[in-house]
Amino acid sequence: VMLRSPDKGTGVELSSFVRPSCVPGSPAAMANEVGLRSVAFEVHDLDAAADQTTSAGYGLVGGIGEYEGSWRMAYVRGPEGIIVALARPIG
Repeated sequence: VMLRSPDKGTGVELSSFVRPSCVPGSPAAMANEVGLRSVAFEVHDLDAAADQTTSAGYGLVGGIGEYEGSWRMAYVRGPEGIIVALARPIG
């Protein structure tokens, strides 16, 4: 799935390879285990970004929430179990 900013100037692609076959990492890996476990992005429209990722087949982990009254956030389980945090500042 490709996430793009509203101005189409920046984006990030979440992908998973079909060939060659590989042995995926554990989706239940601890946060301090070596390797990439999560990545976070600030987005302009959190609801649209969450809708775009779930419509592409990536599951939301919980729902959209709020962090300390300063951020609205959603977590998506991306390829190979990587957690992708989507965040929008409040205010």
